[in-house]
Amino acid sequence: MDRRTFIGSVASSLLAAPLGIEAQQPAKIPRIGFLGLASASSFAKQVEAFRAGLRDLGYLEGKNIVIDYRWAEGKYDRLSDLAGELVRLRVAILVTHGTPGALAAKRATTTIPIVVATSADALASGLVESLARPGGNITGSTYFIPELNAKRLEIFNEAFPHTRRIAVLLNPDNPAMMPIIQAMELTARSLKMGLQQFPVRGPNEFDGACSAMTESRVDAVEIIEEPMFQANAGMLAGLAVQKRLPSAGFKEFAEAGGLLGYGVDILGLFRRAAYFVDRILKGVPPADLPVERATKFDLVINLKTAQALGITIPQLLLSRADEIIQ
Repeated sequence: MDRRTFIGSVASSLLAAPLGIEAQQPAKIPRIGFLGLASASSFAKQVEAFRAGLRDLGYLEGKNIVIDYRWAEGKYDRLSDLAGELVRLRVAILVTHGTPGALAAKRATTTIPIVVATSADALASGLVESLARPGGNITGSTYFIPELNAKRLEIFNEAFPHTRRIAVLLNPDNPAMMPIIQAMELTARSLKMGLQQFPVRGPNEFDGACSAMTESRVDAVEIIEEPMFQANAGMLAGLAVQKRLPSAGFKEFAEAGGLLGYGVDILGLFRRAAYFVDRILKGVPPADLPVERATKFDLVINLKTAQALGITIPQLLLSRADEIIQ
């Protein structure tokens, strides 16, 4: 090759180089928006479960995926604004949990895919048209909390047949509460029990509500699945023991010190949310991803709490427990 030919070939290579370099640029790192109903500290275990699910699928936060967090701190009236902030960041996917978070996300966007880690009843709340074919931009996991809370009344009746007055702690700002209470009232009537509602909107009202329960001479208290209650499970369990109230709630409530727990593996559902994120990032529309319904429920009995309350749990119920805390 003579000198002129060599120079010409080098020049051609340089001219072509930008196209080659541009073609080899790494793909844009996907940005995920996480809309939380409580606080970062109180939902640290759930967030870590979600991150663990992402790691299992090869996503490392800060390296090949970015997550922007927004927390409502238990103030559900902030959810719409926070969801709007995430939409304006042009996130690739919006991840949230609970009926209030899911509805706020749905109002904020009809185009950005939404993954709901947990929801009380995706059908009853109008989040999706059907579980098999969601039909819009929302998918994720659901479990039918109304029936689940009604089932806890049956467990109460089995454990303490003479229980007649049950206090129900609820958050009136959560639209999922009404169908839950309706289901519980149906079961309560069949068991000849009476329900008394105690609404609270924040942890600063917990103590007052529990004192009111004692004054009303209720026999026991049931704690409904609700993000604010889940975030403060230990506080609620401690107050129930302090007020000498037998208590039942979600699985994690019993693990935090409540007497009885019956429910799904919440951390497992947050971990599973990563699956939906992965499928969407790989091009599957959320409308084509069936909403998954939790089917496994665990019974947890805290014998340490029973001892503190001077209560004996029937052996038949103990034999059915999935977890017994000594």
